[in-house]
Amino acid sequence: MRPERGAAVGPGRLPVLLLLPVQAAMMAGIGLMITGPLAHLWPVAAEGGVNRGLAAHRGGPATPFSEWLSLLAGTQSIIALTLLAVAAMLAFSRGRWLRQALFLAGAVAAQSAVFLLVTMVVERSRPHVPHLDAAPPTSSFPSGHVGASVALFGGLAVLVALQPHGARRWLRHALVTALLIVPVAVAFSRVYRGMHYPSDVVGGLLNGTCTLLVLAYALLLPARHRPPADPAPGPIPAERLPAARTPRAADGTPRRAVVVRHPHGCGPELADRVRDVLRRHGYADQEWAPTSAEDAAGGLAGRIAEEDTALVVVCGGDGTVRACADVLAGTGIPLAVVPCGTGNLLARNLRLPSDPAAALEAALSGETARIDVGRVTGDGPAAARFTVMAGAGFDAAMVADASERAKERLGWAAYVLSAVRHLGDPRMRLSIRLDGGPVRERRARMVVIGNVGTLQGGLPLLPDARPDSGRLEVVLLDPRGARGWLAAAGHLTARMLPGRQEAGPGGGYGRVAGGALEYFSAVRVDIRFARPQPRELDGDVIGPGTRLSAEVEPGALRIWLPPRAPHEPGRTAAAAGRTGRTAHTVGG
Repeated sequence: MRPERGAAVGPGRLPVLLLLPVQAAMMAGIGLMITGPLAHLWPVAAEGGVNRGLAAHRGGPATPFSEWLSLLAGTQSIIALTLLAVAAMLAFSRGRWLRQALFLAGAVAAQSAVFLLVTMVVERSRPHVPHLDAAPPTSSFPSGHVGASVALFGGLAVLVALQPHGARRWLRHALVTALLIVPVAVAFSRVYRGMHYPSDVVGGLLNGTCTLLVLAYALLLPARHRPPADPAPGPIPAERLPAARTPRAADGTPRRAVVVRHPHGCGPELADRVRDVLRRHGYADQEWAPTSAEDAAGGLAGRIAEEDTALVVVCGGDGTVRACADVLAGTGIPLAVVPCGTGNLLARNLRLPSDPAAALEAALSGETARIDVGRVTGDGPAAARFTVMAGAGFDAAMVADASERAKERLGWAAYVLSAVRHLGDPRMRLSIRLDGGPVRERRARMVVIGNVGTLQGGLPLLPDARPDSGRLEVVLLDPRGARGWLAAAGHLTARMLPGRQEAGPGGGYGRVAGGALEYFSAVRVDIRFARPQPRELDGDVIGPGTRLSAEVEPGALRIWLPPRAPHEPGRTAAAAGRTGRTAHTVGG
């Protein structure tokens, strides 16, 4: 498919750019495997011999040619050539190739950003042979020269290949081939000149190629025109109540709203916007309650007990929403979410707009529905409810290790950087029991129990999870080595492609060889760990323990949701067809 010239850059495919942090984590994981568990195994252990062999046979025209290639792929050359190519495209096309120019510039910039993030995590010394170039201060893995050359010259090859077929097709094929040879030649030159191990240049090729695929999907491929599909995941209201439109209650008094506000997530400007939205919808009587480290719900239980409360608005992230939902579950008082935290996963799964005030406006313009919550018990903290996910192992360690400062500066990307540091954590020994059935012994790096299933960027960790299904979905993550991590990442990202989002794992219980992911579905889940493991609820750390039990409370929380689209059915079939199904394993 070729790009439409002159087409505006639309937002439809841009969320796929959120895969770039996932790419950075994947590259960092590969680097940590190469410098860690795989360092003494073939072929990584034999790489030094390749460098020594090439260094011993340097000479002739290969040395000056490799020097020219290294200069061509250097930072200054790549920046200059990229700017020249972008300027030429915009000038000669009179602005019609804006999308192509953004693709090329974005590929070079994104590759560089991923490269820098990975080198901050992976520390690998350069080969112990004479270096023909000055050694940069960055890690040897991955090769920045190679990644940059793939982004620039590979990006140009993509643009040439996507042009309309002409009479001189052979010329276009020759040009594409020549452009693709450049990164391969640069890779060889970097090894020849003693600047990188072979796996470093392979990492550079992989990094640049993944960046091109992400940017090409986001900016170049035209959107397919197909009839709207049922959105998934997300709740379809089980209870359809008429949206309240009158500015006052039946006795003529203004309706009362309690607003629970996280002071860091909801600043003064956003608070003013929230007040205005509530007034327009008839909630003139507002009581604002700030949260604190000691009380994440802002004393909500006492505030709703004092007077007749028509609405509770939560301005914060998933942790604040969870604390308020724990109070409101079973009361019938409706909740409205103003997503202004780090992850905002509940809001994402409910398809609320990302702008906090717009999310409140959309929700109060719709109607209320009842969604499930999960209730967790275990050793340590008292029983508590969650609306998104509960987890243990790698997931909880990642949450615990992400500092507040990093979350304020980087948002949810702080979790990606934290995750990289825990890729090598040991596996857990655990037993899992579903709905009082038999006990299954497992090993895993992470266990997640979900009421909803989609993570940032639309990544479907639990494809079958629906917040009104009356069930909880469980996934065990147990990748074995780099291959297992790649299998898990590939399986999850593949479900983001068109036509794959609406289908869950399906099938019956069983394992695929080396299963990296294993899914379960149940009303109650009981998990015991051989040793205390870190645990979390909706992004809040609850401390290590050896037990984690969760049970669904169907329809316990009443919540405001935006109006349904015309094609949206009245009830999800998420739970249909599950009779007899307990688990399914994918990966390898």
